[in-house]
Amino acid sequence: MSFDSLGLHAEILRAVLDSGYENPTPVQARAIPVVLSGRDVLAGAQTGTGKTAAFTLPMLNKLQPYANTSASPARHPVRALILTPTRELCDQVFESVNTYGKYLPLRATAVFGGVDMNPQIESLRKGSEIVVATPGRLLDHVQNKTINLSQVEMLVLDEADRMLDMGFILDIRRILGLLPARRQTLLFSATFAPEIKKLAEDFMQNPETIEVARRNATNESVTQCLHAAEPDKKRRVLAHLIRHHEMQQVIVFTRTKLMAERLARELKRDGFDCEAIHGDRTQQARLDTMAAFKEQKLRVLVATDVAARGLDINELPFVVNFELPTNPEDYVHRIGRTGRAGATGVAISLVGPDEDKSLSLIRRLTGKPLELTPVPGELRDGRGERERREAPQREYRESREPRAEREPRPPREGGRRSDILQVETPLVERRNGADQAALGGRVAGAIQHFHRAREVARELPALLLPPRYEIAKRER
Repeated sequence: MSFDSLGLHAEILRAVLDSGYENPTPVQARAIPVVLSGRDVLAGAQTGTGKTAAFTLPMLNKLQPYANTSASPARHPVRALILTPTRELCDQVFESVNTYGKYLPLRATAVFGGVDMNPQIESLRKGSEIVVATPGRLLDHVQNKTINLSQVEMLVLDEADRMLDMGFILDIRRILGLLPARRQTLLFSATFAPEIKKLAEDFMQNPETIEVARRNATNESVTQCLHAAEPDKKRRVLAHLIRHHEMQQVIVFTRTKLMAERLARELKRDGFDCEAIHGDRTQQARLDTMAAFKEQKLRVLVATDVAARGLDINELPFVVNFELPTNPEDYVHRIGRTGRAGATGVAISLVGPDEDKSLSLIRRLTGKPLELTPVPGELRDGRGERERREAPQREYRESREPRAEREPRPPREGGRRSDILQVETPLVERRNGADQAALGGRVAGAIQHFHRAREVARELPALLLPPRYEIAKRER
């Protein structure tokens, strides 16, 4: 089956071909005709199988009759609303809308928190047929009366299960109350929890359920490897695996923001180009980090589960679970960052002795044994390389230390240095502990400087002396 057989508009097909896609994925092939027919859809599929295009393409096709180049905001009311749980996913969906709709004069706006509202307000006031939003920031605009949802014809809840996990259920119900009763509703998610079906029963009209794979299944194109590792050795094992597998681009997942920051610092000290992304970083910093990673300017991206959904990196070869997630469904989303759109990938998990419970839940959810295997290659200590990297800094610090605190020079025979050492000995002996050597060295240096200055003064050539001193010297 090709996209031509799905009944999409010519401008949309042209944009799809420009993106390099010729044939739809299973979820796209099944969902697009149903969405074009106007029915509500409850769709579930593995992450990375093209769910975003499955609702974006038919949405653009249905809004195509409204496309116009008028500058009047009244000609561009909000007709489609897409809700996402995270800022990263919101930005990704917004990019997909612009990519597939680049040949249509339709306007789109991304609305999410963590950034200045004024550019969003300005874009909404100019008019936008499509709004991609996170629930919290959308309600901020509703309260400020900068958005009107009374003409919405299509509603999409992307990753609805994640929105429920993040506590957005009340915000979602409030937003639903602001929308027209007659609308088409689409719910897309990688996993189906019982709460999702309960939510669908409340606000969807006889939806058609589409599941192209077993519920909560992992992508078969992703090779899953699990290695046992002690918590205090995980960082060393991770650095070894990055070098052993020659990973040029990898996402490393941690459970907490604190661990993400700490691990990123340690990997930088190990010589890797690395940055962390988590909820405490500003939205602009997160966007800049993601842009650098997508452009392959960063080799390692350390992320919390805030990045497990919504990251779409072309041909990302590796994902590493530095810590197993508490929620087993997050494991499915984490490893779904690789092996996307038919490509192959490798997902590696480092399992500590205290993570047996999390591993059991993941095995039960995925229905796979997921046996632990030995770490490949020879795991070295790594101290030699660390000492080599730190050698220039150590030499610089030693060069900045006072001369007396370094190894003393041997005394000159017949010179004054022997006398100096004899003078300084009693002074040193009156001091206790480690201060003796340092104090004696400083005293020795001061006395030596004094004697050298006196010797130089005695040997000044006569030509540098005024004439009267020469006469007095001859008379003596």
